[in-house]
Amino acid sequence: MSSEFKLPEVGEGIDTGTVVSVLVAVGDTVEVDQSVLELETDKAVVEVPSSVAGTVEKVHVAEGDEVAIGSVVLTVGEGDGAAAATDDADGDADGAADADDADAGADADDGGDDGAGERPAPSDGAKQDSAAPGAGDADRNAPKRASVPSDASGSDPDASSEDLPGGLIPAAPSVRRLARERGVDLRAVRGSGILGRISAEDVEAFADGRPTRAGAGAAAGGAPAAAAVELPDFSPFGETERVAMSGVRKATVRTMAAAWSTVPMVTHFDVADATEFEALRKRFQPWAEQEGAKLTPTAMLIKVVASALRKFPDFNASIDVAAQEIVYKRYVNVGVAVDTDHGLLVPVVRNADEKNMIDLAVELGELAAKARDRKLSPDEMRGGNFSVSNLGGIGGTGFTPIVNPPDVAILGVSRGGIEPVWDPEQETFVPRRTMPLSVTYDHRLIDGAMAARFLRWVCRAVEEPFLLALEG
Repeated sequence: MSSEFKLPEVGEGIDTGTVVSVLVAVGDTVEVDQSVLELETDKAVVEVPSSVAGTVEKVHVAEGDEVAIGSVVLTVGEGDGAAAATDDADGDADGAADADDADAGADADDGGDDGAGERPAPSDGAKQDSAAPGAGDADRNAPKRASVPSDASGSDPDASSEDLPGGLIPAAPSVRRLARERGVDLRAVRGSGILGRISAEDVEAFADGRPTRAGAGAAAGGAPAAAAVELPDFSPFGETERVAMSGVRKATVRTMAAAWSTVPMVTHFDVADATEFEALRKRFQPWAEQEGAKLTPTAMLIKVVASALRKFPDFNASIDVAAQEIVYKRYVNVGVAVDTDHGLLVPVVRNADEKNMIDLAVELGELAAKARDRKLSPDEMRGGNFSVSNLGGIGGTGFTPIVNPPDVAILGVSRGGIEPVWDPEQETFVPRRTMPLSVTYDHRLIDGAMAARFLRWVCRAVEEPFLLALEG
């Protein structure tokens, strides 16, 4: 008797993923909890363990496939593996799948710096699964259609739609369940979320005959999000190539579009005298090396920012527009943008205010390495209150980082240098090391004067590190 292994839930809010590699083949024996698949979700590559045991009769997915939660991944028959899973312990290892040889991550980025940086979302409005008509022209170059469960398997019949590009309906499992309970065909519902994502409110409105909300911007009190721009035919101008977006890039498109359409952002700039800051970093670098870490400017800035968030609680908050409330957080979690070959990832340093700079340097080094190897878990990228994006190792005199809701602010760090600064005591210009900083903030909660005070305090903490002990 055969059984099917279906793709389980791999994280909150994750509906689909891209197969990075299949770790078993037809004829292999699998055991319960053995990894059979590597799946790239929006922000990480995760190994998917089997919930069934037996001999693999059929593999339903291949590398590069986009697979929906609940899709059939393997058909497994009773065999040596099933016997082993049920007390028949003589099972020798001949049939065991050799998954250890599979490389779970991509090549690590050799850039030694913590390499934080913003990567812009595609500027030509690349189409998504829910794009407007016209997307079908690219079918021959598009990624493979997602595997979805069929009605015969007893799975969600609304999980696929031949009428939609990519065959997927953008709705969470809870929304699909609600649609079944209300007798609503999700294919007929127009989603009001980003890129047409269907919410429970959309299903209720459709079932009651009411119009749905205006769009993603309405949820945050802003204007509706603009529809994806249909691209022209580029072939008359020359040769082109279409490359499927990675899960990370798809997530960037969604989150940046949502942020830009819902948050009124302002950026404030300032410059810190980082002469003493850099001298201290070099002085205590050997201490960090004893712990196996590198004391980077970013690690030190995390400590500065953590203290600033305690002093300016509005920057450590979120806006609940629906409830007309401000949510102040009693914990300080700081996200750090890390530039990788696969896109921008933002691991989160938790309780940053409770850790010293050496501890922060160690943790940041570990998180940055995991980000480059695509080994971050979804939990390691959740729960941030504020972010730091450091482009100083690359260049530029200033930039405007984008706030990622539910955060209300983000700090940008640009490339510093030696500049002449007037010394009133010596009545002459002296060479000083400078650090250009910027803070982008949600103007619905933070006013310009408060942003200026916040960034000036950060600059003062860089200029006078003792301020962290005095006021932080």
